[in-house]
Amino acid sequence: MRSRVTMVLAIAAVLLGGVLLVPSAYARLAGDGIGGIGGGGAESVAAPAPTPPPPPTLAAGPVSVAFQGDFFSWALMDRQTSKISGSSNMTSTNSTESMIKSWFAADYLRQLGAKPIPTAMKKNITTAIRDSNDDAANALYTADGKAATIKRLVNTCGLTDTAALSNANRGAVPSRYIGWWSFTRMSPRDAVRLGDCIGDGKAAGQKYTAYLLNEMSKVQGTTADKDQKLKSGGGRWGIIDGLPKSILAQGPVSMKNGWTRLVYDGNWHVNCLAVTDKWSLAVMMRYPASKPLSYGAQVCASVTTQLVTPQPGAALKVPQQPAGKL
Repeated sequence: MRSRVTMVLAIAAVLLGGVLLVPSAYARLAGDGIGGIGGGGAESVAAPAPTPPPPPTLAAGPVSVAFQGDFFSWALMDRQTSKISGSSNMTSTNSTESMIKSWFAADYLRQLGAKPIPTAMKKNITTAIRDSNDDAANALYTADGKAATIKRLVNTCGLTDTAALSNANRGAVPSRYIGWWSFTRMSPRDAVRLGDCIGDGKAAGQKYTAYLLNEMSKVQGTTADKDQKLKSGGGRWGIIDGLPKSILAQGPVSMKNGWTRLVYDGNWHVNCLAVTDKWSLAVMMRYPASKPLSYGAQVCASVTTQLVTPQPGAALKVPQQPAGKL
């Protein structure tokens, strides 16, 4: 009886041992498969750290604006790829107004080469850019050779939709404005090319590009009446207002807006241009003079905000089809 019990216990022990042997052996095999040596226990492997998302930027996307006016168009250049996206009419033109002052400064600086900037012209550059001063811009325009500077703009920056005002392209613009630099015709597509041309150094040259971009980052003044004078005005509005803090924190934004309330067509002609090392954005429009300048500034800001990628809180929102695209 005792020997029979002993035999049963022995058989049970063998069976139990066999059951226990399987997971133990499996653990050793699994350990060997991931580089374990001896030991018998499976080693844990740390999961790779998640790749942080790219910083927010501006990127091509749908834009919907309930615009009230004669003309609205925009374009965005990805400066990493040189790809330009925008509204379906981004090759249509508007008068540049003060936006072109950025080119007059660049053209003058490039022609200096390695020479220092004369004190008087340095003051003109500062006031033409930061304060949008017309007298300072006229001094630069004259120093650049007047009409010759528009031709250099087209050739230097590879523009295709830009020309000085002439009888051939003036449309309803009175002939008395021919020769005025503010009436130079330019499209949003060419405006972002101008921004890129300034940003990459072709416009102002190697020595003075950083200097000009810094001046353009210090544009000052608002759309308020108190900041608008007869020959100068506050121009820090528009695109800059549509950028979130997460993009503003990445570095300075260089800009030059243009705006004039014109009598001949009863419209504001408003243009916004801004450039960073990642993108160049332009918004151009004409709308009734009965509306304030701030209306145009808000349109520029709205376009900018809609192009921010990723959109703030995008992961928490249900995607919706925009009501309309421009």
